[in-house]
Amino acid sequence: MNDLNSLTQQLSLISKQAGEFIRQERLSFSLESIEYKDVNNLVSYVDKEAEKLLVEHLSKLLPEAGFITEEGTTGQLADRNGLNWVIDPLDGTANFIHNVPMYCVSVGLIDKGRTIAGVIYDINRDECYSAYEGGGSWRDGQRIRVSPVKNLNESMLATGFPYTRFDRMHRYLKILETLMQKTHGLRRMGSAALDLAYVACGRFEAFYEFNLNSWDMAAGVLLVKEAGGIVTDFHGGDEFLFRGDVIAGCAMQPELLEEIRSFWED
Repeated sequence: MNDLNSLTQQLSLISKQAGEFIRQERLSFSLESIEYKDVNNLVSYVDKEAEKLLVEHLSKLLPEAGFITEEGTTGQLADRNGLNWVIDPLDGTANFIHNVPMYCVSVGLIDKGRTIAGVIYDINRDECYSAYEGGGSWRDGQRIRVSPVKNLNESMLATGFPYTRFDRMHRYLKILETLMQKTHGLRRMGSAALDLAYVACGRFEAFYEFNLNSWDMAAGVLLVKEAGGIVTDFHGGDEFLFRGDVIAGCAMQPELLEEIRSFWED
């Protein structure tokens, strides 16, 4: 814990190992391997085995840390206020299943609810994004920064479509309608972690979504912050990690936040 730089470098190597396992399994993957955790919520043996691989190596890297994992393969009940690895072994499972090349490994290390190190490995582009608190954001050894764009009307945004909590769909669609008319466009790639990584390196000006889990964004929010960006929840606060709604962007983020708040808040 005294050397976050070294720890993050090791985390990058471990994440790449998990990514290589996923890459190889995709070559022979069958739709018969799909399981349903819930409506529209898919999982496969690849997710579970990749998570086991990550847990095994991360347990050795930092034995004192607990785990918050998407697939629950550790069987642990983590203390959110402690030191925890937050793992999404395969963010973009639906893309993986349908052979859409937009999925990644995402691992963050949180301390008392604050991400202090994180890695996102973009498997298909073979790009590894990493950050640690106070150390900047990096892609394959090169420093990255958020976009210099300052205005919403010059922005390209990323978002996600909800697959549960449809009671708020009317508000979500209103936000979409407004932002379609006030930006260069919106994109839905199907991986919140990659969306955040792409904000951090300036490919998107901002990303917003609600009904996310901590493992979807633990690494990505740190990447954006360390790349000079702004991250809040939909109300402008900092409860995004476990509340599930997030707006992450460059200098135009406050303008986007106001647009979303106008429809979201009662």
